[in-house]
Amino acid sequence: MPHTFTHSTYHSICDELGKMDADFATVIQNHGYPPMWTRPNTFETLVHIILEQQVSLASALSALNKLRERIQEVTPARVLLLTDTELRECYFSRQKTAYVRYLAEAIVSGQINLEAFEQMEDEDIRRELCALKGIGNWTVDVYLMFVLQHSDILPLGDLAIVNAIKRLKGLPKETTKEELLIAGEQWKPYRTVASMLLWQHYLSSAKPPSPLKGEPLKNKKAR
Repeated sequence: MPHTFTHSTYHSICDELGKMDADFATVIQNHGYPPMWTRPNTFETLVHIILEQQVSLASALSALNKLRERIQEVTPARVLLLTDTELRECYFSRQKTAYVRYLAEAIVSGQINLEAFEQMEDEDIRRELCALKGIGNWTVDVYLMFVLQHSDILPLGDLAIVNAIKRLKGLPKETTKEELLIAGEQWKPYRTVASMLLWQHYLSSAKPPSPLKGEPLKNKKAR
């Protein structure tokens, strides 16, 4: 079973990270504990995460709310009844229309079982989800962190996390992701909660862009 965290253990893990890393202790002292962001383990949640790829949180939520207005309950079966035109009217791009259809079909066919993921290891979940077009490592990281509360995820596909580590540690802009991964080794096995603290630090900066914004890759998908 993967290591997870809960509301009852969250603050104590933050404190443990503060003991491991004085910079985190300073974040907690200056800004308090970060929210424990969570989401339910549903098809709608995964649709929401796909919508958040490479756009603002506000834009993604606007599209999700438009979809909710149209079909009331966001389920695979109801989404598959919509035409591409109807999804475009819900502010879905052509690519994200395709991605959400692939996901809906995978759930309806039994290829993907969200409840089963609750008992599976990170890499097994990652392998199954990344087999679907339009879902990559960033999307899976957000799902593992916010939905399943797996405790040791460091989402280096997220620009806010990358920039927060550089700011907190005074690292140069050209620091590579490989070097950031090495820097994050000290936060194991709580890198998810460390990421929450990093977002807290980042959001405390003046006019930061939204967190949870996947970094575009060469194939233009947040993977």
